[in-house]
Amino acid sequence: MLRNRPTPLISVVTVTYNAAPVLEDTIQSVISQTYHHVEYILVDGASTDGTMDIVRRYRERIARVVSEPDKGLYDAMNKGLALATGDYVCFLNAGDSFHEDDTLQQLVHTLPPHEAELPGVIYGETDLVDSEGHFVRKRRLSAPEVLTWRSFRQGMLVCHQAFLARRDLAPAYDLSYRFSADFDWCIRVMKKARTLHNTHLVLIDYLDEGLTTANRRASLKERFRIMVRHYGWASTVAHHAWFVLRLALKR
Repeated sequence: MLRNRPTPLISVVTVTYNAAPVLEDTIQSVISQTYHHVEYILVDGASTDGTMDIVRRYRERIARVVSEPDKGLYDAMNKGLALATGDYVCFLNAGDSFHEDDTLQQLVHTLPPHEAELPGVIYGETDLVDSEGHFVRKRRLSAPEVLTWRSFRQGMLVCHQAFLARRDLAPAYDLSYRFSADFDWCIRVMKKARTLHNTHLVLIDYLDEGLTTANRRASLKERFRIMVRHYGWASTVAHHAWFVLRLALKR
């Protein structure tokens, strides 16, 4: 894909369902970006809590809006992906936001200026924040200096929201995974990407709500299956055994 634009168009997709308490901050985070080559897409799962009242207030600033029942989070994300027309796609969940008003401008300024092809993946760091947007802590896993598809054998080192995929490399999410399809999706994108670009920036403020224990366990089980699929049984077991050993040694 040749850089036939002076700057890449970034499709930002927000998926919502009954997210009225947190959605407005997310929308404002996108529409206040100083970088204007942004296509904003909002996919709602037929909310009943006033979410769409908020969306209507900002409708002129949102390129595409869908509100209809879906089969879950990743089905809605697939709808957003199908609507996107940008060079890159970025998924920003309701409650999450870009770190600064000029985050996307800063991101674009880090891109190599004379490359004929845009990087397959652009990535950065994530801060965890509370419901008031105040910093809580850094994410436990930090983005590596050099990222490859093999990096995720150590876990999801880059938060999904801080992972921008070139759209022509982005497949549909695998709906056989209920909790960790984003983990699988990032690996599949990275396998296709020839270059992965580290911005060295904090890109995202992630709302630190946490998963329920039941969902966390189900997610970890899915991630194990995904790792076996991409890295093989022996490698996956070996990495998990080393992780358990390190925890034991720290006690």
